[in-house]
Amino acid sequence: MRYFVDISYDGTAYHGWQKQNNDISVEETLEKVMTTFLRTEIDLIGAGRTDAGVHARQMIAHFDFPQLLNEEQLVNLRHHVNAMLPQDISILRAWQVDEDTHARFDATSRTYEYWITTKKNPFLVNRAMWAKGTLDFGIMNEAARHLLGTQDFTSFSKLHTDTKTNLCSITEAQWQRDEKNPDLYIFTISANRFLRNMVRAIVGTLLTVGRHQNSIEDFKSIINGKNRALAGTSADACGLYLTRVDYPTSKQQKNITNTGR
Repeated sequence: MRYFVDISYDGTAYHGWQKQNNDISVEETLEKVMTTFLRTEIDLIGAGRTDAGVHARQMIAHFDFPQLLNEEQLVNLRHHVNAMLPQDISILRAWQVDEDTHARFDATSRTYEYWITTKKNPFLVNRAMWAKGTLDFGIMNEAARHLLGTQDFTSFSKLHTDTKTNLCSITEAQWQRDEKNPDLYIFTISANRFLRNMVRAIVGTLLTVGRHQNSIEDFKSIINGKNRALAGTSADACGLYLTRVDYPTSKQQKNITNTGR
């Protein structure tokens, strides 16, 4: 039997989602606790992988278990596993899916947010990047519109990855000021897939536009140049959040809800 789990975590203390040889990861931490509770070796397959220090409000992962777990047992699993997990990781929900449903390969889109605070805020340490100086978010939004559509995003990809293509289809890319905190700006970006380090590299490059170090034409040339050396320095990991993973209706999308901010 195959099951989905909806997970949220603060990534500050972890070396990313994916298991590492010598560092603690979110995936390994979850697997150990679930293996202990279910008394069966559990192997989680996530919808993607977040880097060290990156957070998730919704990471979807699947696991296989030989027994059929009803709704009450799945609620019980969530309750007991959460009690055993550290405070910075939580299972929000677990449910059964078809056995051929895959958390990574069946996902149709993923959404990230990047948080920037324009003023020093002790309550946003490890939650948002403090961007010093003046930023022109209007021109940053103009530049961000050139990200939309299907393009080769090699300029924003980590080098020497094992991906077969650097083509991604971006459907949303915009900055918005937070209604409750006027010093907080949130960049929301959605795509069918993301390359390693892609969102942080995009944000870092948009910051050069916001500081008028690069023009919008420069930004377009960076995209078209397909060369990581042309883009800006990656923004800090602490401001990045995986916020939503979507699936076709046939793959249980109706059972996956955004946890909200």
